[in-house]
Amino acid sequence: MAESVYKIITLVGTSTESWEKAASAAVEQASKTLRDLRIAEVEELDMQIENGKVTAYRAKVRISFKYGGIEA
Repeated sequence: MAESVYKIITLVGTSTESWEKAASAAVEQASKTLRDLRIAEVEELDMQIENGKVTAYRAKVRISFKYGGIEA
């Protein structure tokens, strides 16, 4: 069995609707340029507030993907 290496990056997704959609936005954007995504872990959730109302949900997401090229 070949050994694998994974890289982890942190992204912040945003949504005006929910934290779930904010996290999904981060994963969907990452999938456009990265291959072989493996795990997404929500690190932190927060909200933007204007005039006492929530205007956006933000999710900080750690995403891992397979690093390197060819497996032997």
